[in-house]
Amino acid sequence: MYSARERESAPPTDGAASHRNRPPKGSRRRGRHQSSRRRSGPRRLGRRSLILALAAAGLFGSAAFFVNGGQSGAPSGSAPARIAKHVTPSPRHTPTPSPTPPPTPTEIDVPPTGSGAFVTARAGGAKVGRGAHLIRYAVQVESGLDVSPGQAAEEIAGILAAPRGWTHSGNNSFRLVGTGEPYDLMIKIATPGTADALCWAGIHQSTHGEYNCEIPGGVVVNLKRWVRGSPTFDGPIHEYRALIINHEMGHALGLTHMTCGGPGQLAPVMMQQIKGLHGCVANAWPYDRNGRYVSGPHVP
Repeated sequence: MYSARERESAPPTDGAASHRNRPPKGSRRRGRHQSSRRRSGPRRLGRRSLILALAAAGLFGSAAFFVNGGQSGAPSGSAPARIAKHVTPSPRHTPTPSPTPPPTPTEIDVPPTGSGAFVTARAGGAKVGRGAHLIRYAVQVESGLDVSPGQAAEEIAGILAAPRGWTHSGNNSFRLVGTGEPYDLMIKIATPGTADALCWAGIHQSTHGEYNCEIPGGVVVNLKRWVRGSPTFDGPIHEYRALIINHEMGHALGLTHMTCGGPGQLAPVMMQQIKGLHGCVANAWPYDRNGRYVSGPHVP
């Protein structure tokens, strides 16, 4: 007989049924272990698949990030198109540059002689200098030359207005006048042949196709000197043109020729520097940088 507690926990009385339904000894523990292994197998496989999927997604996202130039957040569907676009850019056609045209020659031609006719610069200018001795001058260029009368007149006006020019003394002043205006002095730029003819006719001086001269009522500038300068003058052409104008204008002011004052000194502007410097330094201005007049012994 069993007590009430014993009856509730007692096994069935049918031995066969009890034997059929009871698992073999030790099989329940093994069954639980096998069941646990069967349950944990798929769970581990799911975790492993998830990790692999996440790793693959991360690698793909990193590749897309670098290919897209470091830009994130792009739609996944557009990544292959962007990869193809950046890896294989379409070639661009570079146009062939057109050849550079050759530079235009700037050297002025110096024919041996010209027409003998002259063109007067039209433009006038304001008075330069404070001196009471005013010289009104006009500029002419022999026709057919590569020298513009207007440009030549402008350059000469700049020379006469320079601080180291003839206005520095305070006695002289100059004014450029144009066509049809009265003038005191005419500055002519002429070919070597025409310059020789004018100088001979004016003062009976032979200039040999090389030199300039001062004639009554005017100055004759040899085109060769205006364009090519002088072999004895080491400086830019504008400086030598200043020497020409200052030397001939000095004659118009009543000055005569000078020579070198001593080795290493500035050559006087009234010196014929084209014939040699005699130890002096070439100089284009009547006054030095300190405002002193550059002079030398007078030539008899």
